[in-house]
Amino acid sequence: MHAIEKILAKNSSRDVVHTGEIVVAKVDFAEINDLYLQTVYSFYEMGGEKVWDNTRCAFVFDHYAPCPDVKSASNHKEMREFAQKNNLKFHFDIDRGVCHQVMPEAGVIYPGMIVVATDSHTTTHGAFGAMGTGCGATDMATILMTGELWFRVPEIIEVRLEGETQKGVFPKDVILEVLGKIRADGAVYKAVDFTGSYVENLNIAGRMTICNMAVEMGAKTAYMKPNQEVIDYVTERAVRQFEIQETDPDFVYSESYLFDVSKIEPNLACPSSVENVHPLSEVIASGEVKLDQGYIGSCTGGRTEDFEIAAKILKGKHIPPYARLVIVPASAEVMKECMEKGYIKDLMDAGASISTPGCGACLGAHEGVIAPGEVCITSTNRNFPGRMGSNESLIYLASPATVAASILNGKITDPREYL
Repeated sequence: MHAIEKILAKNSSRDVVHTGEIVVAKVDFAEINDLYLQTVYSFYEMGGEKVWDNTRCAFVFDHYAPCPDVKSASNHKEMREFAQKNNLKFHFDIDRGVCHQVMPEAGVIYPGMIVVATDSHTTTHGAFGAMGTGCGATDMATILMTGELWFRVPEIIEVRLEGETQKGVFPKDVILEVLGKIRADGAVYKAVDFTGSYVENLNIAGRMTICNMAVEMGAKTAYMKPNQEVIDYVTERAVRQFEIQETDPDFVYSESYLFDVSKIEPNLACPSSVENVHPLSEVIASGEVKLDQGYIGSCTGGRTEDFEIAAKILKGKHIPPYARLVIVPASAEVMKECMEKGYIKDLMDAGASISTPGCGACLGAHEGVIAPGEVCITSTNRNFPGRMGSNESLIYLASPATVAASILNGKITDPREYL
C-alpha cells in the first residue's frame, strides 16, 4: 500500500484498503474557517449537542480578519459562542493568520494523520506527511458530531521532481510547471505524491507551496514523504504522538510524471486559469504587461522565506508612483519573524502596504481587492475572473520574487536580473 492508503486503513481500523473503496475513517483534526458558519447550523439541525472531542477541532478566523463588514462580524460572534460553549482547546481568532499556516505552527499537524477542513487548500498538509483534504459544511458538521467521515480511497499518481533548480526559480515556478502539464482537471479526486530528489531536499515553506496547489489539478489530497526538516519541526511542536507511514517498495502508481526541475525557468499562470502557464520569458517577449498591483501573501506565498526574497529584491529601492504592493503574512508568527529580521521595514521603505495576517484579497474579501481594468501579479493560488475583486480585472500568478521584481518596474519582469 501507499502511505496514504495506510493512513486510511489505520484510521478505519482495517488492515488493507483498495482504490475505489468507500471507508469510514476517524478524523484526527477538524478545522472550520469563518466562511462556514453553516457548519454550526447543520450541527444543530442534525441533533448535535457537543463536539465529539474538544481537543481535535478548531475555528480559524482568517478569510475575514479583521472583519470588513457587519455580516462577517456577526458570523464571527456566533462561531465564538459555539467555540466557548464547547470549550475548544484550540481557537484561532483574527490575531493568528491563515488556517494552513497556524495549524502546523500550533502543532496539530503531524505525519500519518487525517486532517479535514472547510477549505480546498487543505492539501497543503501533505507537506508534513499528513492526509489533508477539504469538505463542505454538512460533512464537517458530521465530523463534529461523530469524529468520522467517509472517504473514497483515491487513485494515487506520482509527480517526480528531480534535480536542482536554476537561480531565480522557486517552488511556485515548479508547481506552475506541473500544473501547466497535468492541467486543472488532470488529478480529479486523485492523490498526488510528490517524490524525487528536489522534494527530498526542499524546505518546509517550499513543500507547503507545492502541496497547496495540488488542489488546482483537482486533487483530493497531496503527499510528500517527510524529510528531516519536517521531522524536526513537527517533533518540536506536535501536541500528539505521531507515526510516519511508509509506502511499500512494490507499490505501483496509477500514473507517473517526471519533471527535471533544472530545465524549469520562472513561470506565470496567465489570466484567467491556473493551467494557462507560460515561461516568464515568453510572456515578456510577447509584449509589455503593465501592472497596477503586486500582492505577496496567502497560504501559498506568505511565509518568511517569501518575504525574505522580496525584501532582498526591493531593499533600497522604491516601487513606482501609482503602483501598489500589498504584503499579507500568512500568520502572526511569520509577521513577527519578518519584523525581527528587518524584512517588514525594508518592504515598507520600498512602498509596500502591510496588512493583517490572513487571507485578505486572495479571495476578494478585503485588504487589496482590485478594480475593473486593473492588473495584479500575485503569489496566491487562483487567478479566476473575480477572484481578487472585479471580474473585469486580470491576475497573473507568480513566485514572490517575480512579484517583487515586476512591481518594482511597474511591468512583468524577470527576477533573475535582481538576484
